[in-house]
Amino acid sequence: MGPEATTASNLLELRGVNQSYGQSHTLWDIDLDVPEGQCTVVMGRNGVGKTTLMETIMGMRNLDSGSIQFAGEDISRKAIEYRAPAGIGLVPQGRQIFPLLSVEENLQIGLSARKDKARSIPSFIYELFPVLKEMLGRRGGDLSGGQQQQLAIGRALVIDPKLLILDEPTEGIQPNLVADIATIIRRLNQEFGLTVIIVEQKLPFARKVADRYVILDRGRKVSEGAMPELSDAIIQRYLTV
Repeated sequence: MGPEATTASNLLELRGVNQSYGQSHTLWDIDLDVPEGQCTVVMGRNGVGKTTLMETIMGMRNLDSGSIQFAGEDISRKAIEYRAPAGIGLVPQGRQIFPLLSVEENLQIGLSARKDKARSIPSFIYELFPVLKEMLGRRGGDLSGGQQQQLAIGRALVIDPKLLILDEPTEGIQPNLVADIATIIRRLNQEFGLTVIIVEQKLPFARKVADRYVILDRGRKVSEGAMPELSDAIIQRYLTV
């Protein structure tokens, strides 16, 4: 299927996306299909444009050219404030929770972006992350790294997204909680039908959670396919340090 074709099952489609930062051309002619209800992992060595790609999808960086279609709508030129209410949730690299606000206050921040104007935090957040319910009154900055990551995911889920983007969700997380986060992502996919994009360096984690992979190298997409198709040769060429 050529890059001009569209598929009803894709929740997100990027076509010919170019992006520059100052004098630096960071993304080159990116085509990307994100199938609805699946988990797509974006991989590549450090500095190849993975986070830039996520920030471009979120409207944090402007396109030079190309288009972004989300849920059948062209959002290429929509302001960043439009993306969350449209149904895109972001768990940024480094989590970026508010350290002086309580867990509950951090979660409530997501409510303002909900289309239904709900006033209360959905109960399934506490079912997914029981530790957050136990620590509602505790300040975000007092949580462990793994607990902060759960809070960041919970805050993104509060907006009731159709698409959840997680940028390096296992970074700085102890191994037992990495397994928990993998389980939660699969549940969001399979039980809630949520579409997920993950930027991830850890190959075992990516294999555990993702249906599809996309690899970037120097701002270009160089390989993609179903996760079982990720060969040792591709790993050696684009992912090993």
